[in-house]
Amino acid sequence: MNAAVPVFRRSRTSKAVDRLMRGVLWAIALLFVAVLILFVGAILKQGWPVLNLGFLTKMPETLDAGGGIKPQIFNSIYLVMLSLAISLPVGLGAGIYMAAYAGQGRALRFLRLCIETLAATPSIVLALFGMIVFVQAMGWSFSIRSGALTLALLNIPIITRVTEVSLLAVPQELREASYGLGATKLQTIFKVALPYAATGILTGLVLTAGRAFGESAILVFTAGTNASAQFPDFRLTVPGETLSVHLWYVTSDGTLPDAREIAAGTAAVMILVLLALNLLVRLVDRTIRRRTR
Repeated sequence: MNAAVPVFRRSRTSKAVDRLMRGVLWAIALLFVAVLILFVGAILKQGWPVLNLGFLTKMPETLDAGGGIKPQIFNSIYLVMLSLAISLPVGLGAGIYMAAYAGQGRALRFLRLCIETLAATPSIVLALFGMIVFVQAMGWSFSIRSGALTLALLNIPIITRVTEVSLLAVPQELREASYGLGATKLQTIFKVALPYAATGILTGLVLTAGRAFGESAILVFTAGTNASAQFPDFRLTVPGETLSVHLWYVTSDGTLPDAREIAAGTAAVMILVLLALNLLVRLVDRTIRRRTR
């Protein structure tokens, strides 16, 4: 004799609580969107009148008004690309090892503890480390290579954790199907697991690039507060003042007569670059999802 299957009925109280919680969550989401719009709108309102072709293509001034941010834009993109070129292979390799090869044990727990500790380390501590090791001990002075290597230390733990979490989220059925077709473990990782986890890894990569793009403390202590007089200057031995460092320096130095306008324009450029980067990632994400369906 089969036991009767219990039927659960929602009471009026549970329905009311469900509607209340749904409303609270919607309110929180709308509040977040409103704060973001107000924040971005306030920055763009102040900086938009400053944005013009001359501001984006001129060299900065040290004492006179009317300077631009051309080398700072180049240095910001250049440093982010260099730091990602260093940290991406290391972070992906570490994430793949932790997700597929490390197993479950004390070694993996210790490795995760190290990665999470490095990820939670304040950027000013990494800045002091980069200044002591790269700028002083290795004698590289304030340069792009010192800033790029220190930024890589900031990026590696984030990329590692994102890669590991994304790979662990791959359904086990996909792995077993790949093994059943005769694929090796390495082939399964690169041909099945990584394409499936590509959107998650890409999102984490964008967050990492955005954090590196807006970083200032590390670069003040390692890349310096000056920009090369040549443009474009791909040398790794020259100072590399970025947009975030320029924003900090202009507002703190106070020698420029139009410091407030330059700071507002620099902040607006940073916001627009980050928005464009996020939109680009959304387009790439849609393309990857369509191809993997």
